[in-house]
Amino acid sequence: MAGAVSSCIFCQIVHNSTSTTLLHSDDKVLAFQDIKPAAFRHYLVIPVEHISTVRNLRRREEDYTLVNHMLNVGQMLLHRDAPQSKQYRPPLNSVNHLHLHCLALPFKPRWKRIKYLSLGPLGFIEAEKLLEKIKPT
Repeated sequence: MAGAVSSCIFCQIVHNSTSTTLLHSDDKVLAFQDIKPAAFRHYLVIPVEHISTVRNLRRREEDYTLVNHMLNVGQMLLHRDAPQSKQYRPPLNSVNHLHLHCLALPFKPRWKRIKYLSLGPLGFIEAEKLLEKIKPT
């Protein structure tokens, strides 16, 4: 790892330099519990490749496939671990490394729901809307 990637906590998880317990791992994504859960179940799904923000994604098959896979992994984990809970996938959020929050409600505490609202031009975009935006033509 070099530069910004070496200081990225998610890249450290990808490269096994933390003690994070993985819920899912494949050649494209990893999934694990959020360290500050905001709901009954709160998982993060991240790409193995360091992608800084959603702004780095383009209308390409590989980007569309990656985001779709992130959604599928999150849905599978929530269905497996909280089948009776309402699922909620808030906007994709990019803080150093692209990641998708996957939550099984209810929020804990309830006020945490405000944190996960779509904020439009402030850099948050709902995963499904992102898929529409980057779907190859």
